[in-house]
Amino acid sequence: MQLAKHWRLKGPRYRLAAVRHPETGAICFPPPADSAEWDEVALSGQGVVESFAAVGKAADGFVDGSIMALIRLAEGPVITAQLTDLEYADVTIGLQVEMVTRKLRDLGPDGLIVYGYKFRPLLSQV
Repeated sequence: MQLAKHWRLKGPRYRLAAVRHPETGAICFPPPADSAEWDEVALSGQGVVESFAAVGKAADGFVDGSIMALIRLAEGPVITAQLTDLEYADVTIGLQVEMVTRKLRDLGPDGLIVYGYKFRPLLSQV
């Protein structure tokens, strides 16, 4: 059942919930399966674009022509995420971005709509 999987992922998807190793202080996102002993930490949602590419033909349920990016979060982890609220010509390496919650995909006739994080330019840069 798809619903249970998406419910388990609500922390990382909606709050950018990561974990910090209690001994080393290393931050891991998304949290690994064996992180029960780690401390949960909320990430700020701000970061910098390190690389990006346009998606010509997206997988079923996703939008063609989207922009995917590698984003280094302020706390250190690098994640892959879709960029939104800008055109491909406006994306640059070093662009400061912030997380927003947006629709990711629609899973069809069951009516499940999956939301999650995307990143947009910091509003102070627009």
